[in-house]
Amino acid sequence: MNTKKLLSVIIVFALLLTAFFTVSAQNEAATPIDKEAFDALLASGPVADDDTIAANAWAKAVKDAGILRVGGTRTSFLFSQLDETDNGIRGFDAGLYQLLTRYILGDESKYELTQVTSSTRESVLTSGQVDAVFATYSITPSRQEVISFAGPYYTSQQAVLVKNGNTEITGIDSLADKLVATQAGSTGPSILAEFAPDAIVQEFEDDIQARTAVEQGRADAYVTDYTLILNSIVKNLGAYAVAGDVFGPIDPYGIGLPKDSDGVAFVNDFLKLIEEDGTWAQLWKISLGDRTGIETAPEAPSID
Repeated sequence: MNTKKLLSVIIVFALLLTAFFTVSAQNEAATPIDKEAFDALLASGPVADDDTIAANAWAKAVKDAGILRVGGTRTSFLFSQLDETDNGIRGFDAGLYQLLTRYILGDESKYELTQVTSSTRESVLTSGQVDAVFATYSITPSRQEVISFAGPYYTSQQAVLVKNGNTEITGIDSLADKLVATQAGSTGPSILAEFAPDAIVQEFEDDIQARTAVEQGRADAYVTDYTLILNSIVKNLGAYAVAGDVFGPIDPYGIGLPKDSDGVAFVNDFLKLIEEDGTWAQLWKISLGDRTGIETAPEAPSID
């Protein structure tokens, strides 16, 4: 091997080694969920009595089937993340649907997860593929024409994610003529149309594809819910940053249910119960607070 080729090999190896240790450091720095605390909280969750179940057609159908069919994700670090070491799915959304599973079936493990994207959340409900969707699911009038929502159980706003070190984009007002990623089927496209009408919008199928476009320089920024951006920043320390302040209307997250299902009343009663007994706040602390350094739990939103 000549000197020039040897030097090229050394440079490539050095770059790979740097990338490896950078990723390793980021993964080590990311705060994992306290699995023992999470699992213990689920195991102590309330269980509905037989009369409560029998009085609700949606809940009775779940009880009779012996399983709660959930539409959700497995890649949301703070809200619903698969742990391949034990196949547990943990996070704020995951905790809610597992608590609901326990409430109906007496066992938080009796759920079946169908993975969804922003574009498929309504279809899995309208086709009867799942009983409920828990997926940082914003309640909007257009969606309410097709499905029904329980909740809200959480609120957020919008924010702008950029690659770490990007100083050119300072917030929503600096997106004119910039290539901005967002998720297809989310509220992102309409938010951008209102708050950044001169941005060049590119829709991606899911959060990972949108973030990857920013990371690789194929998009200048990514506009989505602040909680999803926080999720990305915590999981990939040093890779991304928030440009400017949160903006836009309050974004209420709901639990998707079949249109006009009496499950809405049942799930709302469940949410009120876990808010009143402190379970909601404990789940927030374990899933989000302890991992982001936010000490005080927010007040749970009023349920419609």
